[in-house]
Amino acid sequence: MYEVELKLRADHDSVREALNDAGASLDRRVRQVDTYYDAPHRDFAETDEALRLRAETRERVGASGAQAPGDHSDVADAEPTTRVTYKGPLVEAESKTREEHETEVVDGDEAADILAGLGFEPAAVVEKDRTFFELDGYTVSLDRVDGLGEFVEVEAETAASDAVAEVREGAADVLSDLGLDPDDQIRTSYLGLLLDAEN
Repeated sequence: MYEVELKLRADHDSVREALNDAGASLDRRVRQVDTYYDAPHRDFAETDEALRLRAETRERVGASGAQAPGDHSDVADAEPTTRVTYKGPLVEAESKTREEHETEVVDGDEAADILAGLGFEPAAVVEKDRTFFELDGYTVSLDRVDGLGEFVEVEAETAASDAVAEVREGAADVLSDLGLDPDDQIRTSYLGLLLDAEN
């Protein structure tokens, strides 16, 4: 499966208004804590790969009021889930598209212990609040990343590598419809942006 994604910095208030005007449907709000791992057998920074455990707590859609930055009270009672994800290298220069494999795990702590037993070590943690909308067959997320600020992502998945360009062009159209410039996209991951900010 290929995850085709365009991401850029943007003010959430204006994008949320554009989403409402476009008839986008609110899907869900979540808090995600992503732990990225270094591999014992190769350097993921050099191979442009990533291995991640994601702990996610979901807020019920329709919960009252918008959350203030850093206020996670509405999601605190939701049952968290954990997923393990492998991301391959970027497959094209025009977007942040990668081959991705992901599955849910029953016990996040046990999954972390398995990785530790195999020699994988935690490298960094990325924490963010995300609000997801559906629009024209794409997922639009408003992301507030701890230590980085506000971003917008437009993404979709395809199983066929020869469909990546078409899906990317559709994602660019969605950004344009929201009043954003696809040429402003950032191809660096949140992990990479955080590591750059720390250096």
